[in-house]
Amino acid sequence: MINVMNRATRCLGVVAFGASVLVASSASAADAPKAVPTFSKDVAPIFQEKCQNCHRPNQVAPMSLLTYADARPWARSIKAKVQARLMPPWHIDKTVGIQSFKNDISLSDEQIDLIARWVDNGAPQGDPKDLPAPKQFGDDNAWKLAAQYGGPPELVVKAEPYTMDAKTQDKWWKPITDVGLNEVRWVRAVETRTTTMEGRRILHHSVASLIQDEKLVPEQFRVTSGAGAAADPDDDTPPGDRGAGLFHEWAIGKVGDTFREGTGKVIVPGARISWDIHLSQAMNVADAKPVTADVEIGIYLYPRGYTPKYRTVLTNMGASRGRGIDIPPGVIQATQGFTVLSRGAARIENFQPHMHLRGKAMALEAILPNGQRQIISFVNNFQFNWMNSYEFTDDAAPVFPKGTIISVTAWHDNTPGNKNNPDPTQWVGGGDRSIDEMAHAWVNVTYISDEDYKATVAKRRAAQATQDQQ
Repeated sequence: MINVMNRATRCLGVVAFGASVLVASSASAADAPKAVPTFSKDVAPIFQEKCQNCHRPNQVAPMSLLTYADARPWARSIKAKVQARLMPPWHIDKTVGIQSFKNDISLSDEQIDLIARWVDNGAPQGDPKDLPAPKQFGDDNAWKLAAQYGGPPELVVKAEPYTMDAKTQDKWWKPITDVGLNEVRWVRAVETRTTTMEGRRILHHSVASLIQDEKLVPEQFRVTSGAGAAADPDDDTPPGDRGAGLFHEWAIGKVGDTFREGTGKVIVPGARISWDIHLSQAMNVADAKPVTADVEIGIYLYPRGYTPKYRTVLTNMGASRGRGIDIPPGVIQATQGFTVLSRGAARIENFQPHMHLRGKAMALEAILPNGQRQIISFVNNFQFNWMNSYEFTDDAAPVFPKGTIISVTAWHDNTPGNKNNPDPTQWVGGGDRSIDEMAHAWVNVTYISDEDYKATVAKRRAAQATQDQQ
């Protein structure tokens, strides 16, 4: 028995010794210096994936990042921008609210660390043989959603072109265009663009409102006044012909709106689009000259005869058109607006903050009928030049019961610390000009049945319980 115990002790000693060696080895591996990243092997693939769509010749970015020679002079600036999460332009707070988006272009913490270490070590090129194959870019004027939907949009509606003088105030161009449909058709995606790069440089935003007779829409899908279908108050169209309201909004940084399977927007015969196109030569300061903007909207249609289960409504939430904005000089000011989900249970599809030069941050929050409050999303680093739409994934898009209040809180920074602030000594109120302010969010809302709401909640609770057990 003693010999057996001795052998066991010796064996345990060997095991213990082996474990100590493994621990020591692991610690040594953790403490070992990381390899110095190089442009060719480590950084170029990140730039291809997240940067080069904009950072290449004849695009909106100020410099190219296609090659090492292009990128090297900007190394310190690149490090500063990515560490501040200013680039790529994805300004959502990653510590609160929903974090699952289908159009996320942000860098991971690991990618940011790699770029920073590359710069800190002298931004070496490395072996050019390690470079990935050059990224292939398609036609810059092609429709961005064409690849997703198997071709260009089935319907294109063009606004009457507008030529802007080289030196002038902001302009708002408001033509009305016939859609040209003679049958009821459902829409699965919408994309707005200008047909030239010059036009892109002066287009601040384009809002398309759909003017149509809602009596031609099946009753269960009709949008009534006050249900989020806001119309331009300056529009002299008879109120009874405004029913469909907001159809699509485009601003810098946004591609388009895509609607989930079983949802969409509807267009009826005789429909027209009322445009609100904001043009600004401030976007074109590098080469101010007369520029013609050709704005058009591409509409991707469901097959003829298809009727989705639900209709999605673009809703302007918050202090619409700047009402209630009152920002004294030299302060950071908060503004709030509220929208009630009065038609029934609903799914929130996206969050797109809209402010101007003093915009600092915006929170989207739900106040449930029982008083419970839920933060949906928070943009903590709003940038006027990038009006991103943060599109929730199918399994993360929040659903709420009828009567839920959606709160939009916007913060404006009218201090000298705001680098975008044109004049911190001025009082700022609401208005359409870029030097005025706005405080609203463009949110696509899909009203769903109580049964689907309860089923979605139950499914997500079960999935969370399973995850918690793992």
